[in-house]
Amino acid sequence: MIERAQIETALAGSSPASSDYDLNPGIVLPEGRVLKPAAVLVPILFAKGGARVILTKRAATLKHHPGQIAFPGGRVDAEDASNKHAALREAQEEIGLDPKNVRVLGSLPPHETVTSYSVTPFVGEVLAPFEPVPEMGEVAEVFTVPLAFVMRPENFRIERRRWRGVWRSYYAAPYGPYYIWGATARILKGLADRGAA
Repeated sequence: MIERAQIETALAGSSPASSDYDLNPGIVLPEGRVLKPAAVLVPILFAKGGARVILTKRAATLKHHPGQIAFPGGRVDAEDASNKHAALREAQEEIGLDPKNVRVLGSLPPHETVTSYSVTPFVGEVLAPFEPVPEMGEVAEVFTVPLAFVMRPENFRIERRRWRGVWRSYYAAPYGPYYIWGATARILKGLADRGAA
């Protein structure tokens, strides 16, 4: 069983920033590209039956990343006091998680996405169980996966698909009916690698 101390130890470690391009070294990135700041919350609920990570399934009607598995989070707004504030605000908006019910344990290095965002992941302990309220029109479902599952590097595999006319490789960690892949899987793999170090 993964304990809180193990997560804190993993967060205290170091690792380089990650990217959607990690497994695609041949892709040439445009010079002078400007990344937009974004932040996500990796919410963990520690319970007697085992710790679980809270994830969302994005609405199928969204223009960007429809139906994909994601952390609650989004773009950092000008009104946000910090990236951490943005992650907590988005979690409240998307799944009804009160920021007062979260203790941020630490953060992971930024992750660059193919959509030109620099995403800072914050790992937070959900202090008390709550009833998720999915944001209408944006979140189709809120669900959990065992933390023990995503903390095992061997549960992540490399797959590939065509994107904009070229083959692109990425990490995936399917769990039951949920296909966790892309940036979400890469961020979780980064946490798992730290925990295994």
